[in-house]
Amino acid sequence: MKYKGRNTGIMIKFTDVTKRYGSIAAIDHLSLEIADSGIYCLLGRNGAGKTTLMKLLAGHIAASGGEISVDGKPVSPGHMPENVNFIENGSVQFNKRISELIDIAAELQEDFDRGFAYEMMKRFDLNPNKKFKQLSFGMRTMLNTIITLSNNSGAILLDEPTLGFDAIMRDQFNNLLLESYQAIPRVIMVSTHLIDEIEKVTERLIIIDQGRLLFEAGIDEIDEKAYTLSGTTAAVLPLLGGLNCIGQTMVGSLVAAHIYGERIAPPEGVSIDRMSLQDFFIYLVGGKSHE
Repeated sequence: MKYKGRNTGIMIKFTDVTKRYGSIAAIDHLSLEIADSGIYCLLGRNGAGKTTLMKLLAGHIAASGGEISVDGKPVSPGHMPENVNFIENGSVQFNKRISELIDIAAELQEDFDRGFAYEMMKRFDLNPNKKFKQLSFGMRTMLNTIITLSNNSGAILLDEPTLGFDAIMRDQFNNLLLESYQAIPRVIMVSTHLIDEIEKVTERLIIIDQGRLLFEAGIDEIDEKAYTLSGTTAAVLPLLGGLNCIGQTMVGSLVAAHIYGERIAPPEGVSIDRMSLQDFFIYLVGGKSHE
């Protein structure tokens, strides 16, 4: 099925943004620019500021300092961007039939894609005659996601959208993201802890830690530069001079050194292996040796 769609290019800019709750900085002097369409994975430990970042971008809360803009226009609760749509995990709808909720969304949003919404409802066996409160938690989340992805906004922000999903639903959700993006290229930002699963569909990775931007790059770049050198400590440790070692795992006289940077040609007796996105996140954020 071909859905109606358009390329909704968007420019998102955070400039030295801080958000404080009392003495705690949930976002701490963060600067970030997003100028290209793509599926972005937003990672961070619990309390790193992921949800706060999304709420700031959607204009749901005000920054304590710095500037946020979408397409050059400042963002705040008094100036919420029309082309950014944020859905927080656990969001609720009116207790109406699914078909009625789709109709309401279509009336409120000029570019709402009914065809996509109804096709996805069939794909996920959502009965249009069921009311919202009759759905399981996971199916409520799926319905919210379908409605959000059907509105053709320039940026879609999904906060932990797969909580309550089983493995099959999570796989279906990733397919839904891909189909939505292929129909309408735009910014889709997904905050999740299921790193290995989102790796299958994401194009760029944003990592924040303690409210600060720690890392931002394309998945292709990470695949090229993130790797592990394994062997005896006598063979591996001398190679680490000048390399950006983000973590080590030691078992007796053996060591695995986790590197992010230019690849080297390892000598005989030292193996080089791809680092998973989850391991990359763990070592970059944790930055500790493991024995």
